Amino acid sequence: MQGIIVKALAGFYYVESEGRVYQTRARGNFRKKGQTPYVGDWVDFSAEENSEGYILSIHDRKNSLVRPPIVNIDQAVIVMSAKEPDFSLNLLDRFLILLEHKQIHPIVYLTKRDLLRPDELAGFDQIKHLYEAIGYDFIWDMAELPELLDQKITVFMGQTGVGKSTLLNKIAPELGLETGAISDSLGRGRHTTRAVSFYNLYGGKIADTPGFSSLDYEVSDSETLNACFPDIKQLSQDCKFRTCTHTHEPGCAVKPAVASSDLAQSRYDNYLLFLSEIENRRETYKKVAKKGPK
Repeated sequence: MQGIIVKALAGFYYVESEGRVYQTRARGNFRKKGQTPYVGDWVDFSAEENSEGYILSIHDRKNSLVRPPIVNIDQAVIVMSAKEPDFSLNLLDRFLILLEHKQIHPIVYLTKRDLLRPDELAGFDQIKHLYEAIGYDFIWDMAELPELLDQKITVFMGQTGVGKSTLLNKIAPELGLETGAISDSLGRGRHTTRAVSFYNLYGGKIADTPGFSSLDYEVSDSETLNACFPDIKQLSQDCKFRTCTHTHEPGCAVKPAVASSDLAQSRYDNYLLFLSEIENRRETYKKVAKKGPK
C-alpha cells in the first residue's frame, strides 16, 4: 500500500491512505541506512487488520524543513506583523531566501494592520506592490487564504508573537480553538508529548511551525544566494561575469538597476548583508579547520 505520513509520535508513524489512517512503525533497516521517515513522506507500507503496520520504503522527497521536520511541502505562509513585533523587511527576505532555496512557494500574510496609522498604511501598500511585482503572493485579507490552501501541503511560519495561532483559529472558527491551541492540537502543547502532525483544513493539509527568534536560511555561497533573489537573478543574466557578486565586478547589471530604482534598495541592501554573513561564516569555518581538532 502507498500513503502519506500525517503524524509522527513516539516512534509511531500514522500513514493516511485512501481516507484511512494506519498506525505503523519503521523497519529496523531504515536505521541501518541512516534514514528517518518524516511527516509528509510518501511511503510504501504494509498493514493488516487490527495489527500494527510497517513502513517498507520511503519515496524521493522534493524538499524538507528542519523546524519542524516536514517534507514535500508545497507552500508556506509567512506570517508577518505590521507592529508588535515591528515589521522587518530583513526578516521577510530571510524567510523568502529559505523558501526559495527549498523550492517552497511563499505566501506573505500581514497581521495587525489595525494598529497602523493611516500614513503608515501607505508604506505597506508600497511593500505589497514591491513583492507582488517580484512574483510573490502578498495578502492581508484573511478571506483569500482558504482558496490558496486547497489541495496543498502548507506550513505556517513566522516570528514569535506575530499571531500565527490567532490567524489559524480565525480561518477555522468551527474548531472552537482558543489562541495558542493550534500547537496543542498538533501535539506540541505544554502537557503533550512532542509530535509533528498535519492538520486538515480547507481541502489541504497544514502544519504550524515554532516561532522563530532567529532564522538560518541555509545558503552557503554567492551563486545560490543570487538564485534565491528572483529579481536579482533576472537582472544578473546581463552581468558580464556569470559569477558576479554584484559588489565590485565590472559590467554588473544589478548595481545600475538599484541606481535607476529598477531594483529596490532594500532588496539589494539585504542581499549584500546576507552575502557578508555567508562570507564571514566561510572564513570562520576556514579558521576552525586550520586549527584542527584539539
